Amino acid sequence: MRTNPTGRQLRLGTELRKLRERAGLTSTGAGQLLGIKQTQVSNMEAGRVGVSAERVRTLACHYACSDRALVQALGAMTAVRARGWREEYREILPGGLIDLAEMEHHSTRLTAGTTAHVPGLLQIHDHAREVFRQVVPELSPPDVEHRLSFRIKRQTVLFKDSPTPYRAVIHEAALRMQFGGPTVARKQLRHILDMSEHPHIAVRVIPFAAGAYPGSGQSILYAHGTVPQLDTVHLDQSHGSALLDAGAQLDKYRVLLERMTGTALGPGESREFVHAVAQDL
Repeated sequence: MRTNPTGRQLRLGTELRKLRERAGLTSTGAGQLLGIKQTQVSNMEAGRVGVSAERVRTLACHYACSDRALVQALGAMTAVRARGWREEYREILPGGLIDLAEMEHHSTRLTAGTTAHVPGLLQIHDHAREVFRQVVPELSPPDVEHRLSFRIKRQTVLFKDSPTPYRAVIHEAALRMQFGGPTVARKQLRHILDMSEHPHIAVRVIPFAAGAYPGSGQSILYAHGTVPQLDTVHLDQSHGSALLDAGAQLDKYRVLLERMTGTALGPGESREFVHAVAQDL
């Protein structure tokens, strides 16, 4: 039995629970249909035990789920994969950060919306190091370096053989925050410009002149799954990370990001704007 399931394993269990509840079954009733104990159903839904793709299909049949795309996507989540580079950080970083990197790794595309910070996947070393130095309570120098190396390794999703499509909607305030001083800020802005030239990366800027817009008070990362039901929202908050997957929450943040994008300048105008900000420094 697993004592420390990954975020992906927990999500699979959550989706199986949602299917059962939509079928109007208790865990005891589901166990009776499957010929297993109620505790085994509970353990599957808590991610504490593994589930095979065949078991997922059996559960979907008993739960009268006719959404083949969803069932196929859930079956794919059961595949045993090496946990990868993230595991070396599991004992030294908060679990929420590990779950975030796992979520990004398995996403089909990513959309970020930020106001006060450059999105983590676009940060350069010196900028990110200064961000971590401002954390309260203060991080020790080794902890700063652990978080820094973890953040940079997360960025590999943008550089792998089949890179993850990425869209970042960044407010002008984030572009003008001089983490590390003017020299670092100029390097950071040049990096954003360089990254925006990649065909799978789109950067959109919301200028101060655009005024108020929905979602302005939050830092949002929307991870798209293989089917919409498996999308996830990550919120970066002062007390830690939060991962959201309820249907109403997903709907809300889809709309917020669409409206943020609608408020932003186009890709070409955004690059010109970033260049102008860099020239001002």
